[in-house]
Amino acid sequence: MKKFIIKRILISIVILLCVTFIIYALMRCLPSSFVENMAMTLSQAPGAKSYDEWLQQLNASYGLDKGIFTGYLTWFIEAIQGNFGDSWEYTVPVMEKFGDVIGLSVIMGGISFVLQLVIAIPLGIVAATKQYSKLDYGITAGALVGISLPTFFFATLLKLVFSVKLGWFDLYGLVGRNYAQLDSWGKFLDMAHHLVLPIATLVIVSVGSLMRYTRTNMLEVLNADYIRTARAKGLSEHTVIYKHAFRNTLIPLVTIIGGSLPGLFSGALITETLFSIPGIGYTSYTAMSNGDIPFSMFYMTFIAILTLAGNLISDILYAVVDPRVRIA
Repeated sequence: MKKFIIKRILISIVILLCVTFIIYALMRCLPSSFVENMAMTLSQAPGAKSYDEWLQQLNASYGLDKGIFTGYLTWFIEAIQGNFGDSWEYTVPVMEKFGDVIGLSVIMGGISFVLQLVIAIPLGIVAATKQYSKLDYGITAGALVGISLPTFFFATLLKLVFSVKLGWFDLYGLVGRNYAQLDSWGKFLDMAHHLVLPIATLVIVSVGSLMRYTRTNMLEVLNADYIRTARAKGLSEHTVIYKHAFRNTLIPLVTIIGGSLPGLFSGALITETLFSIPGIGYTSYTAMSNGDIPFSMFYMTFIAILTLAGNLISDILYAVVDPRVRIA
């Protein structure tokens, strides 16, 4: 296992080098120079340096005054030291802005992920054990509705019903008008109240696919020979389903769980933007929309690292869940 993990980490580093080079090359090949626009904006501030001085400084900071390979090495060496430059949109270091907004996205992603598992897996198991019953049809129909609804449409529908019609929640934002006048507990409840609709959106649009996936794999396992053997031995249905069948159903589910890591930490870009929740997704969308190259490059690199880490976790979980899996 140790050799396997080391090998996968080395392969992941090579893949990360390739991905970050592609990201850097794409930024270098943009049709319009955001560096020139930023230099022009900075030079117009009172008492600022001239346009040529700003242009020279920005080009040197991101290796744009060198060849693409030399410039990439310059940028990558700074990046592995945690220096992604200053955000052009937010005028603070990229890592400082990242630290300010990542916590909220992790909280939203973590809560929605736990709720997704708690809701989808039991319902998938129930649907499989009650195949072709009314309960199975109802669960399947609900899952298909969740899968079919686009995030932006469902979020808008929730806001129309619960914000506009019923007035239970605010349309946008993380805090209410009277947030500054509340005590600590009141501030916590106010923020939690504003996160109800975003988290509900994340859960409902994601739970359907996991539910269907659980049902499909559970049906496949229940039809296996060893399940029939377990029933023939006189084991209770509860033991057959939750001790024998469910353990093997978990094997393909670990792929989804490991693959959920990027979404857990990278933020729900569409949901955060629709509800104006200042997490990493909304922050990155704003930065990319306004040509913030340093933050955009960091965000894409961050997503790449999370994706590679998620794949590695999935491979390790295979050996943990299934004792038949042995890594030479």
